Amino acid sequence: MSGASVLYDVPGPKAKTRNRVYTVLGTLAVLGLIAFAVLRLSAKGQLEPEVWNIFNNAGVRTNIRDGVLTTLQVFAVAAVLSLILGVLLAVARLSDHKPVRWLSTGFIELFRAVPLLITIYALWVIFLTNRDSLGLTGSQPQFWALVVGLTIYNGSVQAEVLRAGINSVPKGQREAAYALGMSKTQVMTTVLIPQAVRAMLPTIISQLVVTLKDTSLGYIITFEELLFTARLMSTNIIVNGNDTYVPVIIVTGAIYVAMCLALSALANWIEQRGRRARTGIEVTTAGEPVAAGDAMEVADAVPDKPAGKQD
Repeated sequence: MSGASVLYDVPGPKAKTRNRVYTVLGTLAVLGLIAFAVLRLSAKGQLEPEVWNIFNNAGVRTNIRDGVLTTLQVFAVAAVLSLILGVLLAVARLSDHKPVRWLSTGFIELFRAVPLLITIYALWVIFLTNRDSLGLTGSQPQFWALVVGLTIYNGSVQAEVLRAGINSVPKGQREAAYALGMSKTQVMTTVLIPQAVRAMLPTIISQLVVTLKDTSLGYIITFEELLFTARLMSTNIIVNGNDTYVPVIIVTGAIYVAMCLALSALANWIEQRGRRARTGIEVTTAGEPVAAGDAMEVADAVPDKPAGKQD
């Protein structure tokens, strides 16, 4: 067995045949499930043209647009706040002061363990109960319950991501920064955190995608984001005596997929730009190869310098 195949053996003729058979059977099974679903939907009248014609209605398009904008608004606020909270919690967990470190660790472990839906619902009840004293009106209790819940949960996860990134930075860089006379705050903000963010950027963006998808939990507390809006439309719009759950769910799911793909594409673009080296150092051209014998002749031709004399 060669060194390149230590963890993976090249399949033989029988294994290749077996893999082809499994691939064909798996493909047929998936196609069969899709065909079954299409036939069932057709039998229920969910694929009729008039059912899908509801998206030509201006009111339906306006509701979907408002739902998307509300979802993006919640995501933008929660994403920024969760990143800020994640940095603060990560720095606090790496603190030399035990009370600060223990408090940060307890906060992170608690809200990572509690289901996000419970956190959002509990905050909603608190904000509704104290809406007058907090100065909240209209749908603001639902908005801030969703935003704060997403911030607490995702900030705790981002804190662990950043802490892992900070710990992955070579210790030599930290020691060199301290040797230059930099304070701990300067080392953390100018040396460790920038490198940690760059190293953990794919994971950070992946968690932001989770944050975007978790905005759909707002429908539990009657916040009019995209999923809640879609649910209302599918319940209130009746075509041919049937509800329109299937077309509305398919379109809504496609919108969520498009938003997540756009965020992932943005992350890839940022990562590629971050990896570009801008040192300004040009690469020199390679010289002609020198044989071993020629190298020895060149070395003998160079006169020795007198002892103690330097350039």
